[in-house]
Amino acid sequence: MGERKVLNKYYPPNFDPSKLLRVRRPKNKQLKVRMMLPMSIRCNTCGNYIYKGTKLNSRKEDVIGETYLGIQIFRFYFKCTKCSAEMAIKTDPQNSDYAVESGATRNFEPWRAEDEEVEKERRKRESEEMGDAMKSLENRTLDSKREMDILAALDEMKSMKSRHARVSVDSMLEALQRTAAEKEKKIEEEDEALIKSIFQKPKEFVRRISDNVFNDDEDLTRLLSGNGETSNDGLKRRKVSEDALTKARVMAHFCPRPRNQKTKQKETHNTTKAQFTNGPSLAQINPKP
Repeated sequence: MGERKVLNKYYPPNFDPSKLLRVRRPKNKQLKVRMMLPMSIRCNTCGNYIYKGTKLNSRKEDVIGETYLGIQIFRFYFKCTKCSAEMAIKTDPQNSDYAVESGATRNFEPWRAEDEEVEKERRKRESEEMGDAMKSLENRTLDSKREMDILAALDEMKSMKSRHARVSVDSMLEALQRTAAEKEKKIEEEDEALIKSIFQKPKEFVRRISDNVFNDDEDLTRLLSGNGETSNDGLKRRKVSEDALTKARVMAHFCPRPRNQKTKQKETHNTTKAQFTNGPSLAQINPKP
């Protein structure tokens, strides 16, 4: 079927374009075009929503007497997809947008409100600076300060990014492992120092006194109670023990203890045993005839 599709027309050799009649068309002639809706609108007749990008058959015409800086403004007519009510929009080259003329209302668009607010602020500033040089200088100073703050923030972000770029995952893991190893080593050293301080103290020598030296149980108990003291009190305890020993000897020499009945019986038994052991033999007692 490709050979039947003709893109160019045949012009015979004797064709003369000057003999063609000129057709005069009206200036405001409407052209049928197919377009996509540039914005979301709502029909005023039936309340139907027609969203942005909907394809419609429309009629285009030039707006007579309306231009913007030499740019021609166009008007489009199309019908609602539900009730077939006619609606019209036209171009807005000043804001690079479209404006609804009749038959519909445009849906709310928050970004358009922000743009309108920014545009209003700009116009207000221009009107203030029109006849006030000091106001213009103040605004320029504020703008330069704002730009400097922005540049400082950008430099800080760049430096932070460069620092992060120099740090790799491997280096971070190595640093963490090194820190953990140092902590473990420090804990081990502290434990070893504690163990040495406990088990490697200087040995304390306690002087032992024979129990036969004392005749008074009270003095003996007082001396034995001081054997568990530390080495710092060793000299003091040794001096006390020497004084107690001297006192016990003096008391034993000048004040002998009274002997009770049991002690006397024990001494008699010991004397008899000694005499029997060291006495004469049987041959001496009973000599042979």
